[in-house]
Amino acid sequence: MANVQLFQRTQQALPLPAALARNAEGAPAYALTPQHQLAQYAATGCLNTTFYASAEAQLATVLELCQAVEPAFIAQTAVYCRERGYMKDMPALLVAVLAGQGAAEFPQAFRRVINNGKMLRNFVQIMRSGAIGRKSLGSRPKKLVQAWLNGASEQALLAAAVGNAPSLADVVKMVHPKPQEAWRAAFFAWLIGKQYTASDLPPALAAFEAYKLDTARAIPEVPFQMLTALPLSAHDWAQIACQGSWQMVRMNLNTFARHGVYDIGGMPELIAAKLRDPEAICRARVFPYQLMSAYMAAGENVPAIVRAALEQALEASLRNVPQIAGKVVVCPDVSGSMSAPVSGFRGSATSSVRCIDVAALVAAAMLRKNPDAVVLPFEHSVVQCGLGADDSVMVNAARLAAIGGGGTNCSAPLLRMNSRKELADLVIYVSDNESWIDATRSGATATMGQWNVFKQRNPQARLVCIDISPHATTQAMEREDILNIGGFSDDVFKIIAAFAAGRLDSAHWVGEIAAVDMAESC
Repeated sequence: MANVQLFQRTQQALPLPAALARNAEGAPAYALTPQHQLAQYAATGCLNTTFYASAEAQLATVLELCQAVEPAFIAQTAVYCRERGYMKDMPALLVAVLAGQGAAEFPQAFRRVINNGKMLRNFVQIMRSGAIGRKSLGSRPKKLVQAWLNGASEQALLAAAVGNAPSLADVVKMVHPKPQEAWRAAFFAWLIGKQYTASDLPPALAAFEAYKLDTARAIPEVPFQMLTALPLSAHDWAQIACQGSWQMVRMNLNTFARHGVYDIGGMPELIAAKLRDPEAICRARVFPYQLMSAYMAAGENVPAIVRAALEQALEASLRNVPQIAGKVVVCPDVSGSMSAPVSGFRGSATSSVRCIDVAALVAAAMLRKNPDAVVLPFEHSVVQCGLGADDSVMVNAARLAAIGGGGTNCSAPLLRMNSRKELADLVIYVSDNESWIDATRSGATATMGQWNVFKQRNPQARLVCIDISPHATTQAMEREDILNIGGFSDDVFKIIAAFAAGRLDSAHWVGEIAAVDMAESC
């Protein structure tokens, strides 16, 4: 009889596909499908220079990908990334591409994606730039822009009137909307400097014109940028803070400090209450990293109660982080390339939030909802970092983000777990996937090799690779047990939960996008 100890049956490893592509570091990687690449760029790209690619290179890649996929998927990607990823530039670009193609899906995509004045101006700017091969709007786009202008509320038009390149006045001059209401006709005339009947002005704009003549009146409910050229007192600024939207308040905490708002009794408490209001946070569709950005940017003159409210708001914004059954391991990339701004380099407007901050935030958030989770930060190898499950997300994220530096070795966490024969049900990477320390000469990537070893010990385990930068390759090839997903909205957490529970189909994230119903209203 054969020796059963020597010839015992072992778990059959899945075949390893060869890594035939190269990442930005020139190391072996797996190319994503054109649909997946387009989704990745749309969910993470802001058309700004990143650590590995210029804004021009990103634009060229997106336009090339749009030639390789069907217009229906371009439209679904635009809608998904606008409505569920809250992106701005990329969805507007994709809608412009559809316009340039004369695609039947263009009108539906326009109505779903171009849902405020900023998006309208983005779309017009892209169309007029010549980036998609033309420098005019064309008849269908022009009619849709006219329809937006003739259907927008006064507040939407006022918000749209803030900003240039192009300004809303430029857009109105370009498309010549023919309003049916007297107030709208007066608004457009006021906007482009033509004569209008003062009594026809809509309420907020009429109040603004009256306030310019008599600043003793109440502050009109218009975008505060329209008021900044006027002599405003601390109490005026306090009223602006009270009237402002949640996002406006978040973005102007230091401005309020400079203008003495916090010196007025009760104002720090009022602003703090607005910031931590769960319903307001939900309506604002805020990214957790935007709250981290506000917290990091808050100067010493911003009261402690307001800073504490930002932390509370961050916790509230993470409502969609799942609690996952089984053992969870989170692997945030803390290598040097992750020091790049998450939304790219934009000169003086560059975000202070880096890719490493977002990776740390995702890891800390998962730990918050899954206290038994293990966090394995990595660069050349796994880095030790003391985290507390009971500590705030902001505190743990700051600890992780403080590591930083070194090369990228995506296989390091799996190698460590394999060497210690550790068990886990879900492994989550948050990285830019530009691994090169573990580059192989041929065959599969080191990450895939280590994952296959891990799977022999954990046959039901699943791997999630969250990429927060616009790239076209991955270190772990998409398959039944591997999910590649891009972005950093809370929708990422929802999809992770569905994948961990086995509720995604074989198309995974691309399948979620392809399931977008273009007939639905936003």
